[in-house]
Amino acid sequence: MNNLSQIWWPSPAKLNLFLHINGRYENGYHQLQSLFQILDYGDELAFDVNSSGKITLADPIVGVADEDNLIVKAAHLLKQHIPAALSTNLGCTIHLKKRLPMGGGIGGGSSNAATTLLVLNRLWGCQLTEAELSKLGLSLGADLPIFIQGNTAFAEGVGEKLQPVSLPKRSYLVVFPNSHVSTAEVFSLADLPRNTPKINFSDYSFANTHNDCQQLVCDRYPNVAKALHWLLEYAPSRMTGTGACVFAMFEHHQEALDVQKLLPTGTTSFVANGVNTSLLHSQIQAQI
Repeated sequence: MNNLSQIWWPSPAKLNLFLHINGRYENGYHQLQSLFQILDYGDELAFDVNSSGKITLADPIVGVADEDNLIVKAAHLLKQHIPAALSTNLGCTIHLKKRLPMGGGIGGGSSNAATTLLVLNRLWGCQLTEAELSKLGLSLGADLPIFIQGNTAFAEGVGEKLQPVSLPKRSYLVVFPNSHVSTAEVFSLADLPRNTPKINFSDYSFANTHNDCQQLVCDRYPNVAKALHWLLEYAPSRMTGTGACVFAMFEHHQEALDVQKLLPTGTTSFVANGVNTSLLHSQIQAQI
């Protein structure tokens, strides 16, 4: 266990290659379809387990109280769902290398929480199944199950009904327009489209799908609109999730790097490859 505690574990980003809102459930949650593309780029976490019974974050995020951080919430949630006799003395100091922008729609916080659940489940010997961890994760956010499952997937429901799929390899230039978009705010907008017909994944193509949130966000956040308009000059591009990040899709990694060099000075961006299996899951399997 001590050896595993010294490991840095991936916490990958994701893109919504499309986002269709099909309706609304009685509880207010939105019924949607999306295609989650896992990327080979993200944050990293390390876990120093101890017997203090306390969860501490060694690298607090400025402006976010520890008790509001999804990493800490995930660790406490895991402790609550294992027998008290086993959990009383379980503690951990969690280290974070943060690369993904907050509020960008690429799943940074959700991915951090999912990595925490998956790794501490192993380090603490909790022995919860992936299905059980996904159920716990869903209580923290709709994006957690995709990271816990760890596969690029076609999603339905509120994003928790996942069908793993295999996509051709593509590279993505992801741009953060220096705007923070509230998911709750976007989904509360009266003029948000909520009647897009459902599709079968067999009919999917990037060209025949869209993001139902994109136009409303672009109307309200000029930085998002500007970044997206810039990318569209070079490749098929779209906003991911409820924003603020936008991305362009390329067949070759070098093409993405070449376009990245043309971005205005000071632009926050990264280039990543789409992968069908999360690097976190590959690393976990390698440790078994």
